[in-house]
Amino acid sequence: MVSMKNPLAAILDSNRFTVLNYQDWLRNLNLVLASEKLLCAIEKSPPKEASADISPEELVTLKQWWDDEVKARYYVMSSMSNEMQ
Repeated sequence: MVSMKNPLAAILDSNRFTVLNYQDWLRNLNLVLASEKLLCAIEKSPPKEASADISPEELVTLKQWWDDEVKARYYVMSSMSNEMQ
């Protein structure tokens, strides 16, 4: 079950991804991820690779991107049927 912190997440619970409903599921997933400001985490690459010369600000941005990417991944996985997971 998807977290109910976001009332829109109920859409994903009642419309889990199966083989036959991909377009509907993707539209609903994008709606929920956009409302959580997580859509960029699955649409874009990380802002910068971690390296020795990364600034503290860039490190914060990179860490936030990774945190958002993990949350988005949880939404994706939890909105799939058991067979699709």
